[in-house]
Amino acid sequence: MRVWLRLFLCLLVSPVALGQSATSASSVRLPVKRVVLYKNGVGYFEHSGRVNGNADVSIDFTTAQLNDVLKSLTALDLGKGRITGIAYNSIAPINKRLGALRLPLGEDTTTAQFLDAMRGARIEVHSGTLSAQGRLLSVEQRELAGKDDQKITVNQISLVSDSGEVRQFDLTPATSVRIVEKDLNDEVGRYMRLVASTRDQDVRRLTISTAGTGERELLVSYISEVPIWKCTYRIVVPKDGKPLLQGWAIVDNTVGEDWDNVELSLIAGAPQSFVQDLSQPYYARRPVVPMPENVMMAPQTEEATLQQDKVGGMAEQVQVEAAAPSVDVRNRQLGGAISGLVSGGPRGGYGHGGGVGGGVFHVGGGVSKIQADSLEQANNNVAESRDLGDLFEYQLKDRVTIHKNQSALVPILQARVEAEKVSVWNPNEGHALRALWLNNTSGLTLDGGSFNVLDDDAFAGEGIMDPVKPDEKRLLSYAADLGLVVDTKQQGQRQRVTKVVIARGVMTYISEDRQEMAYTIRNRDTSPRTVVIEHPIQSGWKLDEDMHPDESTTSFHRFRVSIDPKKTETLVVKEHRPISRRYELTNLNDDQIGFFLEQKMINPEVEQALRQIIRQKNDVAALQAEIDSRQAQITSISEDQQRVRENMKALKGSAEEKTLVERYARQLNEQEDQMESLHKQIADLQQKRDNAQKVLNNSVQQLSLEAKI
Repeated sequence: MRVWLRLFLCLLVSPVALGQSATSASSVRLPVKRVVLYKNGVGYFEHSGRVNGNADVSIDFTTAQLNDVLKSLTALDLGKGRITGIAYNSIAPINKRLGALRLPLGEDTTTAQFLDAMRGARIEVHSGTLSAQGRLLSVEQRELAGKDDQKITVNQISLVSDSGEVRQFDLTPATSVRIVEKDLNDEVGRYMRLVASTRDQDVRRLTISTAGTGERELLVSYISEVPIWKCTYRIVVPKDGKPLLQGWAIVDNTVGEDWDNVELSLIAGAPQSFVQDLSQPYYARRPVVPMPENVMMAPQTEEATLQQDKVGGMAEQVQVEAAAPSVDVRNRQLGGAISGLVSGGPRGGYGHGGGVGGGVFHVGGGVSKIQADSLEQANNNVAESRDLGDLFEYQLKDRVTIHKNQSALVPILQARVEAEKVSVWNPNEGHALRALWLNNTSGLTLDGGSFNVLDDDAFAGEGIMDPVKPDEKRLLSYAADLGLVVDTKQQGQRQRVTKVVIARGVMTYISEDRQEMAYTIRNRDTSPRTVVIEHPIQSGWKLDEDMHPDESTTSFHRFRVSIDPKKTETLVVKEHRPISRRYELTNLNDDQIGFFLEQKMINPEVEQALRQIIRQKNDVAALQAEIDSRQAQITSISEDQQRVRENMKALKGSAEEKTLVERYARQLNEQEDQMESLHKQIADLQQKRDNAQKVLNNSVQQLSLEAKI
């Protein structure tokens, strides 16, 4: 490090001029008149003021703010004038600016890299009593022997003197290097200024140029990155009467300009917004296309004419006239057009389409107006709340002043509200909490934030609340209640059938599970308590008809229990869960019916209907069994006939052939008669089975029964 410092103390660097360009003599400043802050970290700003003649208006931003300004800026000349241009100081990336220098150096460079970039330059080196002057040859590293056989790496520079002698010097703390060439010294100075500029204050000045006659109003609006504003509340609980709710907003001014007597609005919501680096110059990477080889060709001579055109002379020359396009860019009517737009309609108000801040504000007939302090006094509120779709706004009735780089507590609400002091018990907490059951009767939407409770002229606790709409009730817990003890005990009951429904061949059993949760509450304090028990909501379970909670959320049923001092109360929450099972009537048998009777799942009426179905089902099954029996006899006779025929084939040429053939023939005739009889019996049985099946199907489909068990 010492080598680096000594090296640059020896450089002959010209003085550096730092800072931003000065504002022109005719430049004016537009004060901030209106500020709208959002929960997504952006703010909408309006500047308004008077300009005269041709004037330049300047506004300072940081680079981060300028990116938002460039994609949202609206500038309007509201008189007989026009906006002629908007300019700002551009800052190229540091690597691009360093790349424009002759020295191949980066932003972070070492002594060796710096000297290596100046190879061939004339330098003067001093190291102790030794000195030399010449041209820098190289910068190399070499190892030196240290203590305990350790190696030490040092940088070594080599230079060539005017006489051709090569000299080498180690870069040690005692070594200094001076650049002799003036041009190279200037280049080093430019490099040092660029590196130093990275530490300059980040100021981007936007200059709006106007042209016109006379004095007129100029309005500029844009969005910019700002800190998120926060809400905090105070709830003062008196001994008698309604509690007082006081709301404050914490607002930070970090935009670099004073907010002097501005109209302030706070939007609780987050319209879509994003960051895009528009203020930084971008350079596209272009492809390198080599020259085609056919361009680099040797000179050649052309052949002479062999035959001339038969018509005679040269071919007719075609003349092409290129008509120059008439381009006339005029903007002289811009100011008048905008002025007509503004004067032709109301200047300001809110709309539902385009505009700044995610579609919340219009500019104009498009201009957002700076409203007068004519808001009605209601409920002693210091701000007016308006719903804007998914957003809502606190518009302060009084103008505020917040200097740059300062923060402030801004009052947004002061109203009497309805609130009941209760104790809340939740199974997830394990102990009771003191709470206020707040009914938002302020008429305003309360944004989410922290709250602080003052009870009996003393601090009672604090907590966090979510957004609360007007006339919405919300439990706000703020302290532990040490005077309550709550014990829980769960009891379950055996599942029982409640109803049987038979329809369209299906029997449905409707049963239910039942359970009870007993909450035993002991008030050990000397003052009465109103306890809110939060009973968890379970999927599929329903409260009994005689259970009536005060309110229900997506996760809990809330029951109110009043307890006198030193007393114990019990709350029993009864729930049931319906369960249904389905049975096909044609799949039932006597054993299942017996089981249903044993378990008291059916009554005699249902039993009689089911047994009638089973009798008909058994009739069909008996007929089918007889059909199957006769079909088996036919199969057996067929197999025996096949055996006989095989025996008859084997008798050909034998002495017993005639006698055995006659016997086998009689046997076959008898079997054929038997098979014919069996086929007739099967046909009759199939007809009876089909009729019985039809009766069964009709009985199953027509049976409709509903019985409570």
